[in-house]
Amino acid sequence: MGDQENLETIMGLIINGGNAKSDAMEAIQAAKKGDFELADQKLIDSDKALVEAHHSQTGMLTQEAQGDHVAVTLLTVHSQDHLMNAITFRDLAKEMVDLYKKMDGIPVA
Repeated sequence: MGDQENLETIMGLIINGGNAKSDAMEAIQAAKKGDFELADQKLIDSDKALVEAHHSQTGMLTQEAQGDHVAVTLLTVHSQDHLMNAITFRDLAKEMVDLYKKMDGIPVA
């Protein structure tokens, strides 16, 4: 994988991680307003963005495992940080949406 492909992969992690976090935040805001249909959809959107980010990350890990060393730059570290924060934020958003549902008398799984 060339430098340009690595950069595209790294940017994919940053973009998809950011989108996942934004969708998770929008899920919390929707739940706060009582719009649970939108909240659930935003959690689904967040999950889709995380899947895309994971595909990028898996590509980098596969490349490394095959002996094609991936240069670890500040941008690479930043992309991994984005992904991990997005995963954590999405998990917490699900808990917050469930909490708002409970407060509204809606059963949660």
